[in-house]
Amino acid sequence: MAKKDPTDLSVEEKLKALYQLQTTLSAIDEKKALRGELPLEVQDLEDEIEGLTIRVDKIRREIDEFQKAVSQKKAEINEAQASVERYKMQLDEVKNNREYDTLSKEIEFQTLEIELCNKKIREAQTSIEAKTQELQQNEETIKERQSDLEIKKNELDEIMEETRAEEEKLKQKVTELEAKIEPRLLSSFMRIRKNARNGLGIVYVQRDACGGCFNKIPPQRQLDIKMHKKIIVCEYCGRIIIDPELAGIKTEKPATEEKKKPATRKRSIRKTVKKEDDDIVPEAML
Repeated sequence: MAKKDPTDLSVEEKLKALYQLQTTLSAIDEKKALRGELPLEVQDLEDEIEGLTIRVDKIRREIDEFQKAVSQKKAEINEAQASVERYKMQLDEVKNNREYDTLSKEIEFQTLEIELCNKKIREAQTSIEAKTQELQQNEETIKERQSDLEIKKNELDEIMEETRAEEEKLKQKVTELEAKIEPRLLSSFMRIRKNARNGLGIVYVQRDACGGCFNKIPPQRQLDIKMHKKIIVCEYCGRIIIDPELAGIKTEKPATEEKKKPATRKRSIRKTVKKEDDDIVPEAML
């Protein structure tokens, strides 16, 4: 049998297909709701771990730079100390005061260089200790977050395992239903559903009101909805509206006749009482 073109479907068939699609998508939404905030919590933990990992790598690079600076300053100290020793030996061979003053100034300068390098080394070692402590704290935090992430992932996997088979069936049904609906109508429906707070893109009439926003629908518009001649949307919320019968919902007819009977009986009772009073009055007068 040849597959029917979606554009050849009647308005009633289109509405039925849309409503079936809506109920299937709502069922998928319910399955996702069972997961609660777990997917977001897992994502947040993964993002936090990634940020901490980047921070740890940066701290390690900074520690390496401080250690290299310490090594460089130690090398400069060794050079300065060697220069001081050489200048001291040259002091014993000076021939005049000018050479002595020059060597003395060089020894003093190299001594100051050694003190400055030692100061830089102390500052770098202090920074290394602080960075090492910060590194340990971040590594401990990463371990804690990874433990929490593993627990959350296991919980999420358990929930998804329970609903995976049923959810796959629902997704397959969605694919089949979408193939029955013309692309333009399907696109409009998906846009309405995306903007709707509860994810309902098509609703049925409930107590003379829209089943999505619960605003009253005029009688003439309700009649148009029941005729299935065209696709009608709510003028308040923009959702597609269908009549309950098309959605497979049974509605009870208002019992107006049952309410009238007691009122009739009350009137008849009142008349009887009045008639009896009329009969009693003449007897009293006699």
